[in-house]
Amino acid sequence: MAEAKVSIGGYIVGMIQTNVWFLHREGRSDCVLTDPADEGAKLYAALQKQGLQLAAILLTHGHFDHIGGLDALRKASGAKVYACEKEAHLLSDPNDNLSASYHRPTTVKPDVWVREGDVIREAGMDFRVIETPGHTEGSCCYYLQDTGAAPILLAGDTLFEESVGRTDMPTGSMSALVRSVKDKLFVLPEDTLVFPGHGPTTDIGHEKQYNCLV
Repeated sequence: MAEAKVSIGGYIVGMIQTNVWFLHREGRSDCVLTDPADEGAKLYAALQKQGLQLAAILLTHGHFDHIGGLDALRKASGAKVYACEKEAHLLSDPNDNLSASYHRPTTVKPDVWVREGDVIREAGMDFRVIETPGHTEGSCCYYLQDTGAAPILLAGDTLFEESVGRTDMPTGSMSALVRSVKDKLFVLPEDTLVFPGHGPTTDIGHEKQYNCLV
């Protein structure tokens, strides 16, 4: 019997208008959310209003505009937090994750550290970890193939519509970002829907033709 279709929705939160995506299988109330940028209590209330219970939080990287609401959301929901192990430094350093300068000093200790190829099984969904260093050393994306429709890539600040993430902040590297996008993301199926950390959605086929790296 085929799994139910995955539904995805989002909120735009925080001073840099970060996309916070939430996913769940139709017919289920448990869900997964990415990068709680700010206002964690409000995010929790919004999910509850839709009848959803948060099972897990996936962090794509450690910048302040992706973790600012984590403490409040984690406290309210009890959800498990996942992050790439190579992002340990940024998550523990308020200066390098820029929270000391732009938000409030914030550190994060995930419940589970993940690495390339790991599969996170939460809320009836399997998310494959793709390490994509460049925007930060420990940036990663999460790939969901079994959606009942097109595959989904939760891209954080690695890949945007016709653009990529900046690399001029601590642990960033343009050469690493180029390799990550071309070698790891552009090899995904062209119908893969890309849900980035900022801006509109896109797909891999479009980016292979029109992205600034092409």
